[in-house]
Amino acid sequence: MSSLSGKTALITGSGGGIGRAIALELARRGARIVVNDFRNPSGVEETCRQVQELGVEALGVDASVALSTDVARMFDQATEKFGGVEILVNNAGIQVETPLLELSEDDWDRVLAVNLKGTFLCTQEAARRMRDRGTGGRIVNIGSGCNFVGFPNLVSYTASKGGIQTFTKVAAVELGVHGINVNCVAPGAIENERTREELPDYAGTWGRMAPVGRVGQPEDVAGAVAYLVSDEASFVSGHTLQIDGGLFARSPWPTDAHPGE
Repeated sequence: MSSLSGKTALITGSGGGIGRAIALELARRGARIVVNDFRNPSGVEETCRQVQELGVEALGVDASVALSTDVARMFDQATEKFGGVEILVNNAGIQVETPLLELSEDDWDRVLAVNLKGTFLCTQEAARRMRDRGTGGRIVNIGSGCNFVGFPNLVSYTASKGGIQTFTKVAAVELGVHGINVNCVAPGAIENERTREELPDYAGTWGRMAPVGRVGQPEDVAGAVAYLVSDEASFVSGHTLQIDGGLFARSPWPTDAHPGE
C-alpha cells in the first residue's frame, strides 16, 4: 500500500457515498483530508469524524464548486490549515432524471454548473497553486458509465460526464509540464444509498449484468483513485479508467449476433 503521508487531498462531494469512501481510503494511506459537500453539511461532519478516527487530520469546508469565489476560498482554507493541496479529486456531482424534450434550461444549467464547471474551476484553482509551489500534483476527475453509453432521461448528466472525460485529456496535456497528472475514473453500477433508493434490488439487477458477477461498491472506486494519486501511477496521465466489472465491455447484442450480417 503506497503511502500518502505528508500530502493533503481535497475531495469534493465527500459527505457520503463514493466521495466518503475515497476520503477514507486516502486517509488510510496517510493523507490529510479536506472534505467538501455543499449540499450535505452533516455528511461533511461525519466524514471528518471517520477520517479523524483513522488518526489523520481533516478539515471540512462549506463551498459550492460552481462558484469561483467559493472554490478560491476553499483552497485558501486548505492552504491555511495544511500548507497546500497535492491531490484533488473532483467528485461533486448532481443528477436530474428528465427526458430530453422536457428538460428545463435551468436544470441543464444546474447540472452542468456543478458537474462540469465545478471540475473546471477546482482543477484550475488547484493546478495554479501546484504550479506556483513547484510541487506538482495529482488530479482525478470522477466520470461515469454515462461516458460510454447513452442513458435515456439523463442527457444533462451524460453531457457533463462526457465533457469531464475530454476535459481530462486536455488538462493532462497542458498540465504535465508542471508535474501535474490528470486522470479520470468512470464508475459503472455502484451500490450506495442513492442507487438503492432508485432501485431496491440494485445489487441483484446490475450484478447479474456485470461479467464479474457482482455490483460495484464505493470502495472499488476508492481503490482506483488511490492508485492514480500514488507514486506507482507517476507515468499515467490523460487516462480514463473504467470501474465497472466489465459491464460496458459487454456487447448489447446477443453473443451470436454480428453487426452487418
